Amino acid sequence: MVSTSSVVPQPSRQSLSALDKANFLLADVRDGMGPYLAIYLMVTLRWQPQDIGIAMSVMGITTVVMQTPAGILVDRTTRKKLFTVLASLLMAVAALLTITVPTYPVIMAGQALMGISAAWFGPAVAAITLGLVGHQALDARIGRNETFNHAGNVIAALLAGLIGHFLSSKGIFVLLAVMSLLSSISIWQIKDGEINHELARGSGESDHKTDESPWRSLLRRPSLLLFALACVLFHFANAAMLPLLGQRLSLKAQAGEASVYMSACIVVAQIVMIPVSAWVGKHASKGRKRILLVAFLVLPIRGVLYTLTNDEILLVCIQVLDGIGAGIFGVLSILIVSDLTKGTGLFNTTQGAIATAVGLGASLSNAFAGFLLQRSNFQTVFLVLASIALVALLLVWWGVPETKAAEASAQ
Repeated sequence: MVSTSSVVPQPSRQSLSALDKANFLLADVRDGMGPYLAIYLMVTLRWQPQDIGIAMSVMGITTVVMQTPAGILVDRTTRKKLFTVLASLLMAVAALLTITVPTYPVIMAGQALMGISAAWFGPAVAAITLGLVGHQALDARIGRNETFNHAGNVIAALLAGLIGHFLSSKGIFVLLAVMSLLSSISIWQIKDGEINHELARGSGESDHKTDESPWRSLLRRPSLLLFALACVLFHFANAAMLPLLGQRLSLKAQAGEASVYMSACIVVAQIVMIPVSAWVGKHASKGRKRILLVAFLVLPIRGVLYTLTNDEILLVCIQVLDGIGAGIFGVLSILIVSDLTKGTGLFNTTQGAIATAVGLGASLSNAFAGFLLQRSNFQTVFLVLASIALVALLLVWWGVPETKAAEASAQ
């Protein structure tokens, strides 16, 4: 019997090019351009802050709830491409309804639909990629996926800023709908017959039928659980840092200047992520852990550096570290899950479960930071978050193995 994990697929140039375009176009489609929703609701529709807060949370909550079911479905279905196209179209419909029927129920329902779609894209794109190229070429391909994704984020952010400034905030949602439609076309251009669905779910020679539930199988893997815990702590420490930086900048700068600095922070980080993702994709085959430790190391350093200066330009420059950390994590998180689940058929189920935990950690991060800030100051909050990031670093150092080496020794 030939192990499916040892199969070396030969995808066509058409499928690989379509995957590039899909990753580029799905960049901001995955997030639904959430930050611009608050501007639209406040400036155009004159909503109250409480209602804006609820609307902003609906998509995030729905995504967290749906991440694990989405991962399970990706593992089980052979219609990954069709469901991904439908998710893109659903995102486009929700975006257009937001500006054509701007009532409270429609906007809330639209955000829920966006959350469902966003939960699907992560595991589906990773699964299609693995099914197309196989394990041996996955490192470079995931690096390339993330490179195109971050490049798309930069272009989408620039276009959204120009449209919002020169036209209207409604135009940003039209942009989202157009990107969604174009991404669905790109996904459809991937050839169905070139996606190996057994490879796509991480199956292999050791994949066997048992009555054991996916949850019990995952819980029996201590390395995977420690990696998941480290990811939760990483995002708990990371998620609140940029919003806190925005609040800090807004205290010193005028509203318009604060928005410019915040946009600069986002663009700087995304630009740095482009070469970092490409580099990680090329070098991850030599070992995951040493590169992963760099991502976890820059986060506590970044938190401490925020407390050492009030200069806006320097604060923006510190975002280079965010680009390094996120660029590494975006690639390696997928590769490490692939290593640890190889042969189980639970690659995407595991991705979904970890994404759920990470989403909860990120959501709690902002609430925790806000609670602490009200009772202390920015320096204290940044130092506390940096301390949590340091715990995550130590957990990776101590508890997460070198998964590439473990894989090689197992063969």
